[in-house]
Amino acid sequence: MFIGAAAFLWGVSAALGRAVFTGKLSLGTSALRPIDPLILSQTRATFSLLVLLAVLVGSKGWQRIKLPARDLAYCLLLGTLGVAISNYFYYVAIQRTNVATAIIVQYTAPVWVLLYVVARGHQKLSLQKVTAVGLAVVGIALVINLFSHGSALRLDAYGLGAALLASFSFAFYNVAGHRILARYDRWRVLLWTLAAASAFWLVVNPPWKIVSAHYVPAQWIFLFVFSIVSVLGPFSFYFLGLQHLEPTRAIIASCLEPVFSILLAALLLGEVLRPIQTVGILFVLAAIVIVQRPGRSVDEEYVLVEPME
Repeated sequence: MFIGAAAFLWGVSAALGRAVFTGKLSLGTSALRPIDPLILSQTRATFSLLVLLAVLVGSKGWQRIKLPARDLAYCLLLGTLGVAISNYFYYVAIQRTNVATAIIVQYTAPVWVLLYVVARGHQKLSLQKVTAVGLAVVGIALVINLFSHGSALRLDAYGLGAALLASFSFAFYNVAGHRILARYDRWRVLLWTLAAASAFWLVVNPPWKIVSAHYVPAQWIFLFVFSIVSVLGPFSFYFLGLQHLEPTRAIIASCLEPVFSILLAALLLGEVLRPIQTVGILFVLAAIVIVQRPGRSVDEEYVLVEPME
């Protein structure tokens, strides 16, 4: 139940992102001016960090959230290459293509994680894993209409590339996050990765550039609400769910996110999927579930770390 609620909120955030990128989101009688994916990625990390920092410091104190310098550096890497980059390219993909293409391509991250751990010798290749990779590759090809006589060429190439980069970054986040989450409380890791992402965005997009964009109060309200809906709300539900489910089962339940995202985009934004694309989505979801199933020859388990959509 809790994992499903988290997946639903992440699905809502994907639909909201697409709506605000395309100018389809309205408050009252007027539509909000489109917001750039960069500012959406930046503010969701910064607002979430400020709220989470106030909550954790108020309840645990500074001593309970401190990390050694080495692990802080590790979180810096995780927050920039794993969280900030993944978020930005994911939202660029939503803006330039559609919700279905962006989230399905990004959710092939477990396949890249699998290929990495097999290459490193942490896991052995098996028929189960080969099947998962094959399903994922065919599924992506169907989602982007690769077999439809040039239809794929009508999709935005930059958007497809952004979705693929988001999936690689998400895969890195999973491999790196797997190690540090084994040693520290998840909220503490989330806090410092958000801090790293926020610092990174301050360098890339400093405050004076944000001021020059002249966002109106309604846009700032949306950005704050979006940060709660897309980060703190779903993570709260996700962590609650982990207390009642085995990690692998929680991961499978979190795969409801692409389903909710695609359905909400279809219902609220009118994004229509062809039957062949629906088949492709099912292939990718099946691949995710197969990848997460433990095998007999696993030396070290890598399961999908909670998303950062």
